[in-house]
Amino acid sequence: MADLFSMVAPLLVLHRDTGVRRLMAERFPLAQGDGLIYFEPFWHLQRPASRAIHRLTGAVQGSGPWKIGDCVVRVLGCQGTDPELASVYAEWQAYLEGGAPGYPARDALLALARDQGARVDISTTV
Repeated sequence: MADLFSMVAPLLVLHRDTGVRRLMAERFPLAQGDGLIYFEPFWHLQRPASRAIHRLTGAVQGSGPWKIGDCVVRVLGCQGTDPELASVYAEWQAYLEGGAPGYPARDALLALARDQGARVDISTTV
């Protein structure tokens, strides 16, 4: 069974009620209750940044794809099904490989995740 929080493959969230699909750049389990907090790529460039930080509530079910509440989390681009999001992911990877100028330090990111309701410890960071 694949653990959602230890996956290194790029993941996306499908909000089934709206059809919205978003990439996960960072993800953490909730401190209280079931679910997770996730950050989109380039979240730190949004104004306010909280527009790109999201909470999914509900039990994490499955072993990939996963179901959380009314959302499905799956690996990005299975068989080229997500070309536009794959392009965003490639830009995100290039940004990270280029040193991620302006991206918050890990301790600041973890503090923000904690402020958003995430459980943050060494075993839950991706």
